[in-house]
Amino acid sequence: MNTLVIAELSEGKLRKSTHSAINFARQTGAPFSILALGPGAKAAASELASFGAAKVLAADDAAIAGQVAELHAPTIAAVAKAGGFDILVACASSFGKDVMPRVAAKLGAGYAADISSVKAEGGKLVYRRPVYAGNAYGTCELLTAVQVVTVRQSEFAAAEPSGGASPVEAVATAPADPAAARVEFVGLEAAKSERPDLGEAKVIVSGGRALKERFAEVLDPLATLLSAAVGASRAACDAGYAPPELQVGQTGRVVAPQLYFAIGISGAIQHLAGMKGSKTIVAINKDADAPIFQVADYGLVADLFVAVPELIAELKKAQ
Repeated sequence: MNTLVIAELSEGKLRKSTHSAINFARQTGAPFSILALGPGAKAAASELASFGAAKVLAADDAAIAGQVAELHAPTIAAVAKAGGFDILVACASSFGKDVMPRVAAKLGAGYAADISSVKAEGGKLVYRRPVYAGNAYGTCELLTAVQVVTVRQSEFAAAEPSGGASPVEAVATAPADPAAARVEFVGLEAAKSERPDLGEAKVIVSGGRALKERFAEVLDPLATLLSAAVGASRAACDAGYAPPELQVGQTGRVVAPQLYFAIGISGAIQHLAGMKGSKTIVAINKDADAPIFQVADYGLVADLFVAVPELIAELKKAQ
């Protein structure tokens, strides 16, 4: 098999989510290439050349503006056909989930979404993916000649450069879909923060509705001390105590940091679906029966408004 990894760019810069898709490609054991599209693709291709790909393809075209799937899909499909690629993979980000089904339709390919692992059995690839909010897992095989896959960033660790320099080739963009004429990229409104992105942070400090109006007052000092990202439960976001882009859970961001603090979070099933893959989970809640303690590696039954300042004080002493 021959795999094509679709790189994800944002505002002309390579997103680290691409590294998870590269890790998937390595796990298949097949040769792989990487495709970067849009403004900044040449620079991204140079950055990707050290990951051991057979080649890196760049379609550096300002016409592919923003993350509009109708502009990306035709070129991805054309490159896949011309290169004879059997597997196409991207990260299951908002971009990957938007563009890859369209690519699959163009290629008449089967599509496995949001997979958490892959293994070879009997000469075929078997994909594992979460169902029922992560409470169960299903396995599937794609029987089409071409397979399209999106992978969970939280389940596939970011690939590291392997040395060497892959050849970089320029590719032409394909004619846009007729549907593209009915889509206008107006702009990207993204929250700017000095903290790490939730999907890429090694440490996340999350808070629940129990923090109320003191959400930032309590959590920000701890997050700053640990160079951590800040997350929130859906209840905290719905109540207006935290902005919606911080939501962790089934309908928010799915994360798997090295260390996850769940502070004042009861542990509803929807929240657990978004963070139970974390390597170490620390929970602070005054309710000893809170479901969060069932998945926590360390649990503290205490008033968070007392415990968190004490934790910060002890961490400062240790530093």
